[in-house]
Amino acid sequence: MIYVLFAIFLAACFAAGSTGGLFPPGEWYARLSKPRWTPPNWLFPVAWTTLYICMAAAGARAAVSEGNSLAMALWALQIALNGLWTPVFFGLRRMWLGLVVLGALWLSVAATLVALWQVDIWAGLLFVPYLVWVSVAAALNLAVIRLNPQEAR
Repeated sequence: MIYVLFAIFLAACFAAGSTGGLFPPGEWYARLSKPRWTPPNWLFPVAWTTLYICMAAAGARAAVSEGNSLAMALWALQIALNGLWTPVFFGLRRMWLGLVVLGALWLSVAATLVALWQVDIWAGLLFVPYLVWVSVAAALNLAVIRLNPQEAR
């Protein structure tokens, strides 16, 4: 049963991640100034694939645990916000609004991590890399705003 749940959670992750294909960075993002510490382009799909597997495993583990209702609700919230950032930042080119979405995503990921931890410690631990990555993404979003004030809206 846990494998079926894992597949369902993984499908939700890749549905959120599909916004990257619908709203690719493109020429607009390529022209923007970015900080020296910007991860290389090849790292993004590798990181997100790894994170989605961890997120799905965490969701599946928590789904079979008692007292999981808050963790499952927060898991749903964070994946919705995860899927929202790409259309806002790359689709609408709204960098400030993207940062707001990332702030909400960071808070929801942190809350999900804590809620998961309370029902299954391994599920909580599986969310730690995700929180780190979202922190880096928020710092990168802010740096791009600061380096491109003419484009920031």
